[in-house]
Amino acid sequence: MVRSDALENRARILAAAREALTADGGASMNQIAQRAGVGAGTLYRNFPTRESLVLAVYQDEVDRILGTVPGLLADHPPLEALRRWTTDLVEAMRRKHGLGDALSPGAHQSIAEQTHGPVVAAITRILDAGKEDGSIREDADPGDFLQLTGALWRAASGPEDRSPRMLALILDGLRAQARS
Repeated sequence: MVRSDALENRARILAAAREALTADGGASMNQIAQRAGVGAGTLYRNFPTRESLVLAVYQDEVDRILGTVPGLLADHPPLEALRRWTTDLVEAMRRKHGLGDALSPGAHQSIAEQTHGPVVAAITRILDAGKEDGSIREDADPGDFLQLTGALWRAASGPEDRSPRMLALILDGLRAQARS
């Protein structure tokens, strides 16, 4: 069993690494340890390599996003839940690109393979809720949706961020047609 102080250290390291690497993809392990308020030994005990730390930061972010699906569906209609969830996913993917400099091509491939199934499962859950209540068309496919949303995190962010408009178009395409 892991001690609570060890879990707290790990959480602080992940939070510090997320902030540091998002701000500066070249942040050193020592800078991250300092920001987390832990010694280098504690950092390296948890994350023996820079790549293992970056992968853990990314996995932690994906897990957080996946965990929001039940609450979003409880609080919002499926299309709105999907809009909010996708907006969060887009922001995470943009941050991931900031972390990307620290990952080898093999690590990029590994994390993509690791997260693809759970992300598709989350999209499926939201689409199925919309199909069940009649708000989302029956032929909506989670793989198609994921591929379409790939363009969103590549869209320019900042004052000219086109992703909200693009997402609105994608969601309009998912809307079930009114029956006559």
